[in-house]
This record gives sequence, structure tokens and C-alpha cells, in this order.
Amino acid sequence: MLTERQLLILQVIIDDFILTAQPVGSRSISKKDAVTFSSATIRNEMADLEEMGFLEKTHSSSGRVPSEKGYRFYVDHLLSPLSLSNKELFTIREAFNDRMLEFERVVQKSAGILSDLTNYTSLVLGPEVFETKLKQLQIVPLNDQSAIAILVTNTGHVEHRAFNVPVEIDRSELEKMVNILNSRLQGVPLVQLHEKLYSEIKDLLQSHTDRHEHLFSYLHAALLGDQPTKLYIGGKTNILMQPEFRDLEKVRSLYSVMEKESEMADLLRTGEEGIHVLIGHENPYDAMQNCSLITASYTLGQEQVGTIALLGPTRMEYNRMISLMNVLSKHMTETFRSLY
Repeated sequence: MLTERQLLILQVIIDDFILTAQPVGSRSISKKDAVTFSSATIRNEMADLEEMGFLEKTHSSSGRVPSEKGYRFYVDHLLSPLSLSNKELFTIREAFNDRMLEFERVVQKSAGILSDLTNYTSLVLGPEVFETKLKQLQIVPLNDQSAIAILVTNTGHVEHRAFNVPVEIDRSELEKMVNILNSRLQGVPLVQLHEKLYSEIKDLLQSHTDRHEHLFSYLHAALLGDQPTKLYIGGKTNILMQPEFRDLEKVRSLYSVMEKESEMADLLRTGEEGIHVLIGHENPYDAMQNCSLITASYTLGQEQVGTIALLGPTRMEYNRMISLMNVLSKHMTETFRSLY
């Protein structure tokens, strides 16, 4: 259990190091208004904090820097809420004032806002299409040979899938198919479409349409094609501005991880609401072990829809970043409620 004096010294060291990226010495701490004890006392307490694993001593200075354990304790026990500036709040509100934005445009815009306000790298995981339910299906013919299937889900996500239409199928056949699909597939989770197509839709098409085999083949291609992961990254080059990442090999490794969208998406799927912070080696990938990752969920109604995340060095301004994530995730949730 840390004493009040140790708590104060630990907080001062972490706050200072976050701002300067320089090791913090006892002389610097003694000049703080909140610190009333001698440099000798501070040095003894710093040595004890180092022995307990909260601080580390660098080879180039007599000062100390926070360890991962120190950052973890700081985030869990020492952070106090930080009020955002009027400029920051205005920027976020203005971004969501356009009520004509589509769902995915809101997600993309959020990634840009977060990276711009923090100078870190933002990651936003968009709506999970295969975890949602079909609300409506439309098929819009483009010409005699092609059409677009438009899937609308219960989360407000809209998916456009182009497919070819055989010349022997006319528009009346397509309309019959759409009516059958909407009557039978509304409210069905997208992950169950494959089963429903084969257990119900195939027989119905055979009973009500002339070209049922061709229709089913193209329907299968339109509804069950592979879907990309909905991961948006903002400010990827921001990491280059951090002194911890002057080593190009570190940057290259981190970029390589960020390029693996499916793996990053799995990391962002916390399955829980609220704010979560992974610090250093708590991250599963070696390339991220000099980083902290803050995640926050945004929701639509009672359903978790996606995740926003912020990737930066462990020397992160946690109180401001967490406040930004809280405000942004709430604005995203409110925007989606008003849109859908």
C-alpha cells in the first residue's frame, strides 16, 4: 500500500514525464507547489517506488521514468476527470451536426476527429455486419445485365452489393424474389442467411418463379459474398511525431500490425461497454508493447455496434484522452439514435 507521500511523488513524476518525455529527478519534484518535503526525502521515496516496480531508472540520467506498473496504477487509481476545452467540445459537436451523414461516414469522420484532436493514431471499428439482422432488402437493376442488392440492417448499416443478372431473367422475376426475401428474411441475423437461403428460400423460389435456379445462384452471390472488415484508421503517421518511435524498425513493426485489419478488429472487440486501457505488454502484439491502447464502445439502442480506439505511446496524456473518448463515443451514440 502506497503512502500519501508516495502517491503524490508518483503522480508528479508521471505527469511530468507525460509532458516532457524526460526522466524526472528529485530537484524537479521539489520545485512543485504541492511538494513540501526535502530533496533527500524525495530521493528515498523514489528509491522505494523503484524497488516496488512503479518507477524505473534510465541509464542516461539520475531521474526516474514510470514503469508499466506505474502507469497501470496511475490509470486505475490516480486519474481525475479532465474537462475538455470549449474548442474541443465545439469541434466534436460541429462534426455531428450534419444529420444527413450515413452510418459509415459518421464512423470515418470520428476516426479523423480523434486523430486530429490527439495527434495519436485512431482506430474505429465500424458496424459488425454479420452480428446484425436484416431489416430490408432491395434490388435495383442497373441495366439488363447487372443489379445492386441493397441490404439495410437493424443497426442502420447499409450494404451495397453488385451482381450480374442473366439475360433470361426479367424484372418481374426479380420483384417476386425481393418480395419473397423480405417476407421471410426480415429480422434474420445476417450470419444465418446461408441456412435460411437453403432451408426456405430455395424451395419458395422454385414454387413462385420460372428461372429459380438462375435466381438462386445470383442471389447466393449477392447475399453471401465475402465482406471486408470495417476498420478505419486516422492519423497513422502521427506515431512518427512521438520521441519513443524515432526507431524506424519500431515504426515498421507497428505499421505491419496495423495493416492486419482482421487482427486489429479482433483486438478492438472488447465485448464490453465503457472505457478500457491496455498498457505496454498488456497488448498482445510485440510491436505494440511500447504503446497504450484506449478503447470505448459506441452503441445503437441496447446493442453494442462498434469500438473507437486510440493508439499512442505509454507516455500518454491519459486523463485528457479518456475524457475525449468518453465525449466522442457519447456523441456517436446520440447521432446514431437520431439517424436511425
